Amino acid sequence: MASARSVGILRVSTRRPARRDTNTRTGEVGRNGRPMSTRAAALLRKPGQPQRPSLLELFFDLVFVFALNRLSNRLVEELTEPRIVLVEAGETLLLLLAFMVLWFVTAWVTDLYDPQRPQLQVLVYTAMLGALVMAVAVPHAFGDRSLAFAGAYVAVHIIRGLIIVPMLRGHEAQRRAAAVFFWFTLSAVPWIAGAIVADLARGLLWTLAIAIDCTALLLLYPAPWSRPTQRQWPVLAEYLSERYRQFFIIALGELILTTGSAYSDTSFRHVGPATAFAVAFVTTVLLFRVYLFRAGQLLPEAIRAAAEPAHLMRQAFVAHVLMVAGIVAVAVGYEIVIEHPFGHTDAAWILVVLGGPMLFLIGRALVEHAVFDRVSHSRIIGALVLAAASPIMIFLPPLAVAVTAVAVLAGIAATDAAHARGRPPERPHPPNAQQ
Repeated sequence: MASARSVGILRVSTRRPARRDTNTRTGEVGRNGRPMSTRAAALLRKPGQPQRPSLLELFFDLVFVFALNRLSNRLVEELTEPRIVLVEAGETLLLLLAFMVLWFVTAWVTDLYDPQRPQLQVLVYTAMLGALVMAVAVPHAFGDRSLAFAGAYVAVHIIRGLIIVPMLRGHEAQRRAAAVFFWFTLSAVPWIAGAIVADLARGLLWTLAIAIDCTALLLLYPAPWSRPTQRQWPVLAEYLSERYRQFFIIALGELILTTGSAYSDTSFRHVGPATAFAVAFVTTVLLFRVYLFRAGQLLPEAIRAAAEPAHLMRQAFVAHVLMVAGIVAVAVGYEIVIEHPFGHTDAAWILVVLGGPMLFLIGRALVEHAVFDRVSHSRIIGALVLAAASPIMIFLPPLAVAVTAVAVLAGIAATDAAHARGRPPERPHPPNAQQ
């Protein structure tokens, strides 16, 4: 019979353990054959623990409703002023990516480690405070609050590494945590340096910083001492899929908050704002329906069926970044439409009113490809119709532009319903699915 060391399992024995192992070792053995420390093993999520997000994590998500609202308000103010639209949109996208990285890494931490541990709860509260400071700084993140934004972002990641890496001493997971800490330490330099300098230099340094963070995340944080593997990055399919869906709902909540606030500032007696508000509500419902239809529901099963679940989760991350960015743009566009339903349509307004749904459809297509290894023609056609209609929208009032977006989304939702009618539910078949 193979020894316990050779199979990586320490069998239960009636013999009294060696004294040196008392209170310092567990029955778990790492790849190097040495037993893992009790303190480190206690930090990890146990196999039998439920794969549902906790109330603590839902509480953490509340900050991002405010954060997304600050981002949309920032872009609205810039679009209504004679500024360079693409520059402002690029800055807002950079800030959004910083929030998404912070949210995703925190979600992955509560996936890998036991969220019931006090240390993990402190880390979640720290990330929550950091995200809140970042959100407060958003309106002037590229101005006099740059150090507050970058400092809060860097502090969350550095504090997390300083707590988790030492606690995993003696456990093979420490290599993974140290690799994550290494990359965030590396990106901290351009983040802080960018906050100190000004104007163009800040934008370039922060672009470099977020590129480092996003690239490292998508590559699963490789390091000279740690090669990313599926064993090193286990995935709880139900848990992370639920977290993705919850963040999408948060984005829709921000859309409701923005459009509702815009309409509350208008007169209820005017037909234009009331119609625009109704169109915004219908758009919110359609975005939810299109997202959820089949692929959104089957993402957990697709991850479980995938040969490389971590690869699928990376693809899902990119898809949700695009969809959330699209919803933020939709919120910006509909706030403008509610305030200015008639009259001249600015080209920048078309960019957000129609460009937002286009980004959403592109992200939604990536989710569908991840789940079914194909993309429905309706998503592609819808995005092309929005792109083709954009040039002529300059001659129509803003409300007509919004109605065009609704018509395209409604057509996609109707196509989904017709496709599902009378057919058995489609099962997930991700790329390179396990046989």
